Amino acid sequence: MNWKTLVAAVAGVGFALPAVAQDREFRLGLITPPVHVWNQEVAALNDTLQEVSDGRFSVVAFPSGQLGNEATMLQQLQTGALDMAWLTTAEVTTRVPNMAALHAPFLVDNIADAAAVLRSEPAREILEDLPRATGTVGVCYAMTGMRQLMTRQPVSSAADLSGMRFRITPAPAIRTFFEMFGAAPAPMPLTQVYDALANGQIDAIDMDFESIINFRYYEHAPNMMVTNHHMFGMVALVSARVWGGMSEEDRTLIGDAIQLHCDRTIDRFVDEEAGKLERLREAAGINITDDVGPEFFGDIVERWDAHWAEQTPYVARLRELVAGF
Repeated sequence: MNWKTLVAAVAGVGFALPAVAQDREFRLGLITPPVHVWNQEVAALNDTLQEVSDGRFSVVAFPSGQLGNEATMLQQLQTGALDMAWLTTAEVTTRVPNMAALHAPFLVDNIADAAAVLRSEPAREILEDLPRATGTVGVCYAMTGMRQLMTRQPVSSAADLSGMRFRITPAPAIRTFFEMFGAAPAPMPLTQVYDALANGQIDAIDMDFESIINFRYYEHAPNMMVTNHHMFGMVALVSARVWGGMSEEDRTLIGDAIQLHCDRTIDRFVDEEAGKLERLREAAGINITDDVGPEFFGDIVERWDAHWAEQTPYVARLRELVAGF
C-alpha cells in the first residue's frame, strides 16, 4: 500500500480536509520509557523531519503513557486530539481483527522471519482496515522483539503454567493463547508489572528481551523460557484527521520519514536480539531454559488457528507466507 492508497482510504471515510502547508509540531504518544528503542527512534524521527522539511515539521514525544494507555491514545488519535502514536499491534487488534493474525502463536521461530512478516504485502494489506476501523492511518510496522515467558517459580511442563496469573497485553488474540493452556490472564499497564511481580500480585509475564532488560523483571521472575511464542509488533499511526489536512507533498515527506525509522527500529531489534539474550545470561540469579518450542504446549497452535481462522483469513495467509521462507 502506497501513500496514494492511504490518501484515498482516508478520503473514503470522510476525513479529508483542505490541505494547507503550515509549520507544525506533532504530538506523538508511546507507552514505552525514554530508554526504549522506540523512543530513541522517535527522537531521531524528529531530527529527520526537521531536516527534510527545512524546519517546518517537528515531533515532541510523550513517553511512558503520559497521555494515557494505548486505548486512550487511540481514541485521541481518532478525534484528532493526538497527532501520532507508536502503538502495539496488540492494541489495534481490538478494532481490527485481521491484525490478530500477527499474534498467531509460533508464527515464526526467529526475529529475522518476524521482520519479513511485518514487511510483507499481507501485513501491509491489513493497514488498509485502519482508517475506517480506528480513524487512523497506519504508516508502517516496527517491533519490539520476540516474546518469552518469565515466571516467579520454576516450570518443568506446560501443566505447571495452569492457573498462573500471567500479566498479558490486553488483546483478544493474546488472551486466547494464555487461556488455552490454562493460565489466568491479568492485563495491566507496563509501568505496574515490576511491582506486581515483586508483591506476588502476578506469577508470570510474557515479555521481550528489551523490556526484560530495561525493567529488570528477572529480579522477581528469575525463570525464563526462551519460547519466541509470538512476535510483538508496533504500528506507527497518524490521526486520519491530521493526515487528511496535509498536502500530498507533506504526506509523502512525513510518511517517508516515519517509514525510515520504522525500518531502522526493525533492523535494530534484528541485529541486537542475540546480544540481548547474552546479556540476560550474564545477569545474576536468572535461570534460562532454551528452545522451548510449540511442542511444549501440545496442540495449542492448531486450536488457536482454528479459533481465529473464523475471524480473519490472514491467519492462513501468514502461515502460508512463513512456510515459504
